[in-house]
Amino acid sequence: MSLSTYGPPLSQTLLTPSKTLITLKSKSSLNPSSSSDRGRPPLLRTSASFSSFGPGIRRRRKVSLNVAQSDPQTITGEEDEENVGGGKSNKNLPGLKILLQSYKEAILDGDEKTVADIEAMIHNIEREKNELLQRSAELTTDVASERVNFLRLKADFENFRKRSDKDRLNLTSDAQREVLEGLLSIVDSFERSKQQIKLETEREKKINTSYQGIYKQFVEVMRSWRVSVVETVGKPFDPSLHEAIAREESKQFKVGIIIQELRRGFVVGDRLLRPADVKVSTGLGSKSVPSGILQESIEQTTEAAGPDGS
Repeated sequence: MSLSTYGPPLSQTLLTPSKTLITLKSKSSLNPSSSSDRGRPPLLRTSASFSSFGPGIRRRRKVSLNVAQSDPQTITGEEDEENVGGGKSNKNLPGLKILLQSYKEAILDGDEKTVADIEAMIHNIEREKNELLQRSAELTTDVASERVNFLRLKADFENFRKRSDKDRLNLTSDAQREVLEGLLSIVDSFERSKQQIKLETEREKKINTSYQGIYKQFVEVMRSWRVSVVETVGKPFDPSLHEAIAREESKQFKVGIIIQELRRGFVVGDRLLRPADVKVSTGLGSKSVPSGILQESIEQTTEAAGPDGS
């Protein structure tokens, strides 16, 4: 069946266009022999003509392709006023769709030159698409790599910050420890004075009251620095907190229990400031042990007795 059955011949349609869809011209196309246009890809110009048919017949579009020596431009154009499927306006049909439609019609018309030109353009489009996909993959890889580097640097910075905070706290704690160790001698002096003083006269009582007031203020200052006393009498011997000076038999305390404090020990926070000097019970029927071999013996006894001394 021939297309002329539904309308005028194809030659008349091309000679009398009713609407121009695409018109691409440039200065270089007016002068094909210009030296600046040599080596450039051909420019595809697409024109279309329409002819109206009788009632109930859809519009027919014929596209012809011409090639000029110029830079390729973006293909744009107006489309049919009515959508073939539903009669709605469609003003933004992509240029590639027009190109493919023109390619199909050129094949049907047997226009080998136009077919070759369109195939070359499609090949260029495919090549550019592959290049863009490759570049996109490379950028995606670069972004992933930089993200890994960023996360690594962030983790390194967090570790550095934590180490800096820890070093700062340790430095502060060490400085505080040195100051407090120097003040412990004052505590020992107050303790010895309290044990040796004899309150026989009213004057001695007043002096003792003054000393005790000063000592109380000093203790409050030590507490504000989180200094506390190591518990001793009645507690199991702990080598990390106590230092055994002597051992002796005791009916009141079990083996490994501290029976007397000889010098106070102190801790600041959870760190030992000074161990307490103590005397440890050996239980019933045990003799005194020289202090030279006392520490090892107490540790063995404590391990055997358990932490509660039972």
